[in-house]
Amino acid sequence: MISKTKYGLHALLHLCEKYNCGSVLIADLAREERIPKKFLEAILLDLKNHGILESKKGKGGGYQLARHPSEINLGQVIRILDGPLAPVSCVSQTAYKRCKECKDEHHCGIRLVMKEVRDAMANILDKTSLADMILKVKSLSPEKLSYQI
Repeated sequence: MISKTKYGLHALLHLCEKYNCGSVLIADLAREERIPKKFLEAILLDLKNHGILESKKGKGGGYQLARHPSEINLGQVIRILDGPLAPVSCVSQTAYKRCKECKDEHHCGIRLVMKEVRDAMANILDKTSLADMILKVKSLSPEKLSYQI
């Protein structure tokens, strides 16, 4: 389960809406996105430390995106907040670790399938930006829906 990432993405999408409008206070972001404030603080700090966000202190302070939403992909965010995309460590590209019980890694059926899963996830997540997510949501807006009775 990617709960930290889920909250992080909610916060990032909110900050996308405010892109080029100044910083957003943590308290406002937590309230509007229904994220526990202490948990949100840790998430935002992780994202700041990895260059996704920037922050200002004092009047007009808060958090904002450090880059354009089209330059931040979901794979980056998940790796920052929840670690490698790989479902098992022996297929991870960033945190590889051989399985202790594996006799022959190159002929392991589990590893072969989990590598395909990792590759498929990475292919989608690394090619999908925050801007892409916003476009997907906007494409479902009520104005574009037509109802027939």
